[in-house]
Amino acid sequence: MVAKLLIDKKREGKALGTAEIREFIEGFVSGSVPDYQMSAMAMAICCRGMTARETSDLTDAMMRSGRCLDWPGIPTADKHSTGGVGDKLSFIVQPLAAACGVFVPSLTGRGLGITGGTADKLESIPGYNAGLPLDEFNDVVRSTGVSMTVQTAEICPADKKLYALRDVTGTVPSIPLITSSILSKKLAEGAGTLVFDVKCGSGAFMKTPEEATALAESLVTGAKAAGRRAAALVTDMNTPLGHAVGNANEVAEALAILDPSKGAQTKSAENALEISVELAALMVSLSLDLPMDEARQKCRDKLADGSALAKFKAMIKAQGGDLDRFDALMRKPVHKFRLLAMRSGHVESIDAEKVGRVALSLGAGRMKADDRIDPLAGVTIAVSVGDRVAVGAPLATLVTTSTPDILEKAAAELLKAFTITQNGVQSPQNPIIKRIN
Repeated sequence: MVAKLLIDKKREGKALGTAEIREFIEGFVSGSVPDYQMSAMAMAICCRGMTARETSDLTDAMMRSGRCLDWPGIPTADKHSTGGVGDKLSFIVQPLAAACGVFVPSLTGRGLGITGGTADKLESIPGYNAGLPLDEFNDVVRSTGVSMTVQTAEICPADKKLYALRDVTGTVPSIPLITSSILSKKLAEGAGTLVFDVKCGSGAFMKTPEEATALAESLVTGAKAAGRRAAALVTDMNTPLGHAVGNANEVAEALAILDPSKGAQTKSAENALEISVELAALMVSLSLDLPMDEARQKCRDKLADGSALAKFKAMIKAQGGDLDRFDALMRKPVHKFRLLAMRSGHVESIDAEKVGRVALSLGAGRMKADDRIDPLAGVTIAVSVGDRVAVGAPLATLVTTSTPDILEKAAAELLKAFTITQNGVQSPQNPIIKRIN
């Protein structure tokens, strides 16, 4: 293989062969293909695209660059989200599916920018180990039914190296590269069923339904080509999911939604729960060969009897987390600012991207990979779209533990996220835009 000839071939818009893709990725991992040539190939793919077969071959080559797990004899499934503001759905979906009898090996990620990471949120629970070695990950899945931990160096090293290059070379927005990055990790973890939540809107990477649908179809097609059962939902991310945006506050909100004595008490929380039940039902339906109506009812029953909450707590304990210390953390003194409505009317919209940027400025996320996260920093929204508010009514609370000096400026920015109209507003759209099988 001569790497330059393959770069030239892709630059000219020609399809690469299966063996060519495999050898190029093997060379990249071994070091015989240097970073600058991989960056050039990524740019050629970004500009010229790939066929479905090429994308499948790239996914397979990246998956096989490291260790692949296997789960013989048990039904397995996982859910992947493309990331959004306030997206704590993994804390509901994964334990809910596990409570229904599906084993859920979930390799998750960290946040960068306004889309928070599941691992970072879980690590706001004192003692929680989100970096389990694969053998311990295997043990937790088999003993509790679910585990959420980050990708280790053993899993898809090609993806880890390539993503670092894509982030700094302007080659992130490419459906073949996004698909192969997501799928290679999910296929390596060995789940027999994969369900995708592709976000769409201001707080998502994919801004339009057309872009989100194209990615969802690519993910489902790729998963099926690898022999997995798969489906996807395209879901709304113009408004934050639920009320909490941050880390610890998102875990606390998920615990409340899972608790049958509390549950989803507002429209925003109900939307988060609706998407969660549909995603979990897809995992259950595909894994256990159940009709969707039966799978949905099974999920609702496991929420109502507390089984899903018990699964989440069991996973937290198995991975070293201490919920008593978490409760104490949530009572820790912090710097707060209450944002009040400047006018009366109906809440027409709450811009997810603006909310996410404010949470980031308070310390809830990272601008760079080595930034430190403040687990208590973030925003808790007090209203839902469609609510009527009066002048002086609370819209949100901003929290940080670093310095109170940043709160007033952050509050001024957060106010821009709320559109309040004197006219009545239409009922918010269904948070599930499309389902792809």
